Amino acid sequence: MNGPAPHRATILYAVSATCGAIGALLWVRGQTGPTAGIYGGYLAADSYSSSVWRVWSPVVPEARLGLYLVGAALVLALVAALFTARRD
Repeated sequence: MNGPAPHRATILYAVSATCGAIGALLWVRGQTGPTAGIYGGYLAADSYSSSVWRVWSPVVPEARLGLYLVGAALVLALVAALFTARRD
């Protein structure tokens, strides 16, 4: 039966995409480090500094947290695919 995907699968795909996007951004942020000097010439305020706000515990670096979120996104996408396959 090829009907529309169940509501649960749609929600899981949305959460998976969100986790993947946030994880990728955190991973990139953890890899690049502080970049305050790069944009200084383009901003009107010369005193621009990057955010020092921590997303997570200091024990887990942002790059590792990003990888965890990308892994969780892949698992959620797999679960959503199983929901839709089971329905078919």
